[in-house]
Amino acid sequence: MDVRNCKKCGNIFNYGFGQVICPACREALESKFQQVKKYIQENPGVNIPQVAKECQVDTQQIQQWLREERLEIVAGSALLINCEKCGATIRSGRYCDKCKAEVTNSLRGAYNSFAREQTGAAQKSEQKDAKGSRDMRFLN
Repeated sequence: MDVRNCKKCGNIFNYGFGQVICPACREALESKFQQVKKYIQENPGVNIPQVAKECQVDTQQIQQWLREERLEIVAGSALLINCEKCGATIRSGRYCDKCKAEVTNSLRGAYNSFAREQTGAAQKSEQKDAKGSRDMRFLN
């Protein structure tokens, strides 16, 4: 059992799976989230500072929900966030579609390169074994 202090209220709670706040604070935060979501739906032209003031929530928390894609900005809204890579205006998340594609392609290229290296190493090992090397072997 891993016991830690809540980052918000300081109370002790059973820590698990990256949770940094206690169940009571998590429930209160979820309640605030639902309040913010409802307010944005009912008032589509509001901006982040207005939502924060009316719902008594920190602007950084609203931006975090947008980045986590829990909230999405409706088209024509005054709420704005920017892509973390290129600065383009986006509705939710961290990156615009163009930057997401670039990151995905970059990761895919790195994975394919790694896979080719692993395949080449396996083939060299098989060739070495086929030559009848006299290396010591261990059975699992």
